[in-house]
Amino acid sequence: MALVVALAAVALACCPVASATLQDEQALAKRFAPDVRLVEQTEECGHGEPYIPTDVDVLFDEPTVALRGPWNRTDLVTIAPTAHDLVARFEYHLDFPGNPLRPGCDYERWARRLTKGTSPTVYAHVATESDRPGRIALQYWFFYPFNDFNNLHEGDWEMIQLVFDAASARAALATTPSEVGYSAHEGAERASWGDEKLALVGATHPVVYVAGGSHANKFTDALYLGSSAEQGVGCDDTRGPHTDVRPVVQTIPSDPAAGRKSFPWIAFEGRWGELERAFFNGPTGPNLKPQWTEPIRWSEGWHDRSYGVPTSGVFGTGATDFFCTAVASGSRGLVQLLRNPQLMLLVLGLLLAAAIFGITRTRWRPVAPLRVGRRRRWGQILSAAGRVYVTRPRTFLGIGLLLVPLGLLISVAQALVLGGFGLLGIDTTGDSAGALVLLVVAVGTTLTILGLALVQAATACALVEIDAGHPIGAPAAYRIAFAKLRPLLGAVALAVAVWVVLSATVVLLPLAVWLAIRWSLLAQVVELEGLPARAALRRSAELVRHRWLRVASLVGVGVVLALALGPFVGALLILLSDAPLPLLNVIAGIVYALTMPFVALTSAYVYFDVRTRLELEPAELTELPAEIQLAR
Repeated sequence: MALVVALAAVALACCPVASATLQDEQALAKRFAPDVRLVEQTEECGHGEPYIPTDVDVLFDEPTVALRGPWNRTDLVTIAPTAHDLVARFEYHLDFPGNPLRPGCDYERWARRLTKGTSPTVYAHVATESDRPGRIALQYWFFYPFNDFNNLHEGDWEMIQLVFDAASARAALATTPSEVGYSAHEGAERASWGDEKLALVGATHPVVYVAGGSHANKFTDALYLGSSAEQGVGCDDTRGPHTDVRPVVQTIPSDPAAGRKSFPWIAFEGRWGELERAFFNGPTGPNLKPQWTEPIRWSEGWHDRSYGVPTSGVFGTGATDFFCTAVASGSRGLVQLLRNPQLMLLVLGLLLAAAIFGITRTRWRPVAPLRVGRRRRWGQILSAAGRVYVTRPRTFLGIGLLLVPLGLLISVAQALVLGGFGLLGIDTTGDSAGALVLLVVAVGTTLTILGLALVQAATACALVEIDAGHPIGAPAAYRIAFAKLRPLLGAVALAVAVWVVLSATVVLLPLAVWLAIRWSLLAQVVELEGLPARAALRRSAELVRHRWLRVASLVGVGVVLALALGPFVGALLILLSDAPLPLLNVIAGIVYALTMPFVALTSAYVYFDVRTRLELEPAELTELPAEIQLAR
């Protein structure tokens, strides 16, 4: 009897302690609740973040949600599962309505219906580790119905964690965090409390910038680059404008039994989204993440910074732009492959067959780079351009180096345009932004094409001198080219004006591309035929006429190689090195500048080829001469 009384006394004594502990945890979670900033979405299914940190209770008793498994996508456990249906389920998964590999606007509209009338919600959890005494972690977990990033998948869990040098939640209430970690994909970024990059509202509420689509958490608004699984492979964009929300905080008790009683779904050991292949799979919940039980050990692996992508630079942002675009395009290609593998393999096979057919149908030898005024096969033009470049690298590398200071000039000119309007008090946002962007693009395009035209002109002059057996370097080639600088500038100005106007309409963009090929030989025409601006454009069009595809393919191959090689090298260095991103963009710009002479050489050989064909091949006859005499 005495034993029963003693046990009862112990049980009664424990309950107030547990209750007091939970109250301390709730008070701590409320004090440091995050201020969440989502990328604003102004129209349905448009740019921006459509999903809010969601109360998972909206998923339960919902007839559009199914519980399936285990281990497969087809076996159905129940429709409209309750939170208790998830308890102790291992390798089962929730299935939302829609196809994650073909999301369209389905998930957005579904989530908007489910969350209508509810408040944004985060789940707080206080955790400690026995072998890390004297430190306590306060976690905030965010759930989003869909991850609309490179790795499309249903459901998404992200979190932030505050670490206190305290032994309990009550002790933590008397101090401030020592450091904060924001999750992003499989890793997290660290900031000390009071760090400049950590913004606070009301001195205690950390500001969290959420990347659109991926829901990666960041300390500032920027375009961030990730090049590993830990940081995510791709580019997270937290740039505004933003929608500012202060989520409701629900605290999951640190005591496991109490946590499961209040939030049964926390014991779910399956996936919060449809079962799919590879990284398109739905995610596991907080309780299966390492930081749930080992928060301090996990915090020791946080990285100190995320890499914001430069939005400008001496040579632009070729490497980082290429990286972001390539990862996104590769992800879309993988999605297409998974959705329809037979069709994708067929398309890839046809492209490979077309490339092999084109390579084998042309002649590559003899290379014969000299005696430039002759007809050459498609492959011989590329071979001749490559041979001249590698045998006289000093001359042509020197010619290409003009694009290095020109890249700086373009960046400075565009900055002056933007800054100048601001200093004059002209609004550079809102309705004025579109016109300003067009002006900046026009300035950059004009200078870029002028640089390419100068490189082509100097290259053509150098090639003629080399063909005549005269030694020539880059300075001498430019001296010869500058003798006809005025008509060259005029032709470039006319061409750019037409291209900018046509491109601005979008509808006439194909016409702009067509004209770009017809006028692609204007620099050679000005330099080697001495024609004025308008006559040079007409002459270039005459040379290209009836050979548009030939010229487009040859010039296009050269341009693609030159434009892609620099950014490709930069993107490769992003994956393989820790070099600063501005430096990688500089490297990409230098590689671009050094490969452009190959494009110019290709264009020069194309010019000589089409000019020779035009002058030697007979024109179409309207009356054929008789070859035999007919008897009467």
